[in-house]
Amino acid sequence: MSGISDRMRRDLAGSSWIRKMYDEGERLRAEFGADAIADLALGNPMVEPPAEYGAALARAVADTRSGTHRYMPNAGYPDVRAAVADGLRREFGLNFEGRHIVMTVGAAGAINIVLKAILDEGDEVIILAPYFTEYPYYVENHGGRAIIIPPSSDFLPDAAAIAKAMTSRTRAILVNSPNNPSGRVFPRDALLALVAAVRDRHSIQIISDDPYRRIVYDGVTPPNIFEMADDVILCTSFSKDLAIPGERLGYAAVSPRSPFADEILQGMTFANRTLGFVNAPALQQRAIAGLSGICVDPSVYARKRDRLTTALRHAGYRFAPPEGAFYLFVAAPGGDDVAFTSRMVAERVLVVPGVAFGAPGYVRVAYCADDAAIERAIAGFQRVA
Repeated sequence: MSGISDRMRRDLAGSSWIRKMYDEGERLRAEFGADAIADLALGNPMVEPPAEYGAALARAVADTRSGTHRYMPNAGYPDVRAAVADGLRREFGLNFEGRHIVMTVGAAGAINIVLKAILDEGDEVIILAPYFTEYPYYVENHGGRAIIIPPSSDFLPDAAAIAKAMTSRTRAILVNSPNNPSGRVFPRDALLALVAAVRDRHSIQIISDDPYRRIVYDGVTPPNIFEMADDVILCTSFSKDLAIPGERLGYAAVSPRSPFADEILQGMTFANRTLGFVNAPALQQRAIAGLSGICVDPSVYARKRDRLTTALRHAGYRFAPPEGAFYLFVAAPGGDDVAFTSRMVAERVLVVPGVAFGAPGYVRVAYCADDAAIERAIAGFQRVA
């Protein structure tokens, strides 16, 4: 007998590395002070939101019209959904309308309502490693089975392995580009091969989780997956492009070309309510309605990336230079990511072992930190090397 379920006990054990690094950070801060450690474990943006967001939020707060704090439709404010659809129409060239959008509590809320809408007990969802550590738990939340597919040698999707893994129970494939934790942007050819692997299976939804879509470098543009397939559902948030992760605002957008669009949208809207999310935060919805295309300056992250990659390359570390997001996925010297992480903790540098992302042998380094923390981390990497 215990206070939690066996499944929860197993899940807690499986997520222990994320919790352990958080606990290590708290311990080190208490012992040495915050300025003595370099916490590059969490993908928590350190830049401030664009000025346009602050102005829009102030206007939303000052709005005294009657009814602004009442219940709204479960898919979100109609005018906000229409504004989001306008932005998607310009970006992707498809005839998005407000009815194709469900406003959600972050990208995590978006993915969960999609999975709740499409999965029956025992259905399978293909997840491409390396992956955001919570994906398998999202699938499990709704009775599904996560099927993990290892990447190619350069952390791109392995289309042949994906095709081989599909069964009659496969209902979705989760695509994350720019990728957390590798920073890779999947090129057009890789996505076309992935789409070809699922093209003849009309019951499979491609769930594109891309909150980092606007955080890209060196002139890279993420390919338009909507032009490659009909059964695409975009799940995203404003956490990274507006640097407001604590506000928990995102949306799911179903392709207007999907033959299942209306049915899936009805299911997602119902799930938004019954999962307890009910609505995306009302004040934040009103604030972002006119901010389509506004983004923090990615060059801030590019500069941090360049400083870190140059120093680590000179120290002998191996990695694929990230084209987007704000993570560096570094090969652990000797191949033992857990042992390497422990050595870095001894240097008061926090990173996350790749086993947490389905890719043992690597560590994730989040460079969305202040410059002083990055410099402290570089010194630690150099000493360990």
